[in-house]
Amino acid sequence: MAEIQLHDSLTEIDARVWDALAAPEQATGRPLDPFTTHRFLAALDRSGSTGQGTGWLPKPLILQENGQPLAALPLYAKTHSQGEYIFDFGWAEAFERAGGRYYPKLQVAVPFTPATGRRFLGPPEHRAALAQTAIGLTRANALSSLHITFCTADEAAALAGQDGLMHRVSQQFHWLNRGYASFDDFLADLSSRKRKMIRKERDTARAAGLTIRALTGDRIEPQHWQAFWRFYQDTGSRKWGRPYLTRAAFTAFHDTMRDDMLLVLAFNGDRPVAGALNFIGRDTLYGRYWGAVEDHPCLHFELCYYQAIDWAIANGLQRVEAGAQGEHKLARGYLPAETHSLHWIADPGFRRAVADYLAQERAAVDEEIEILTAYGPFRRIAQD
Repeated sequence: MAEIQLHDSLTEIDARVWDALAAPEQATGRPLDPFTTHRFLAALDRSGSTGQGTGWLPKPLILQENGQPLAALPLYAKTHSQGEYIFDFGWAEAFERAGGRYYPKLQVAVPFTPATGRRFLGPPEHRAALAQTAIGLTRANALSSLHITFCTADEAAALAGQDGLMHRVSQQFHWLNRGYASFDDFLADLSSRKRKMIRKERDTARAAGLTIRALTGDRIEPQHWQAFWRFYQDTGSRKWGRPYLTRAAFTAFHDTMRDDMLLVLAFNGDRPVAGALNFIGRDTLYGRYWGAVEDHPCLHFELCYYQAIDWAIANGLQRVEAGAQGEHKLARGYLPAETHSLHWIADPGFRRAVADYLAQERAAVDEEIEILTAYGPFRRIAQD
């Protein structure tokens, strides 16, 4: 008979046990993405980025039978909706205005990370049991809702409708490698107007005389993180009030994940003045954080978008995911792509209202993706 093990931190779970479920493909190379690996999630816990006082209380769940782990969930008890990127602030406001209590809720997610990946860890035949378990915990604890964010399309299709799980479709902008051998090959695929714009932006960024270095593995040094921490704090304070990650998180990433990261830094002389942090998957580069202490025209585009494309082409990656939102990415070769989430609402009346909203939202998202794709920068879509 299957049993549930709930923990209070990834650090309580043996890394080999967790990773055998989360990323079994590591036996032959990189994981599909590093975000559900033990080293990433445990770094968040150890650094205090998640845990008491953060609104992200880890409750990692393992389903086992006769002491044998079968499947797992990166589960969190949430006391707010920050750091999720599949926004339900409006749902919370409506429910509480009607007299309900929206928080706490349960979240199956990777904190602060709007990147698609597996959320039901282990063989697909255990997905339904994991979903039923999570819904059961939501009910048993009289919580308002369960949210499974940035799951794969396969997971969403398999579980939509099960026990009232509702499927939500959102969008991001992703760059796809169409077999390019170089950045110039990519540019040749664009309309002449977009090709000229990108060349001008790259020339503008380089005109400041900065040196740009793309670093990974042991080439990333501890002092680079101190510089990047300043960049990250500046961006975080302007975007969401305070950074989600602690300074200790970057030290933990350096200790256990530097081979999983690409840090692109711009130097003014010997001094780092801007940077973009990416995480490396088996086929995808994930852009995550950016910041600067000097303003230079087009430097954001160069470090976050064009350097990422350059590196992906050089290293044979098939995709760059540049994070949440940003229609300005469209002109720079990043096309709209669907993202998926699943939601379970305890209150029947509120569940019906959310279901109606999601149906209308889905139609709007489908239309927006169709329109934006038609306005894409590629020659086969927008002719010279």
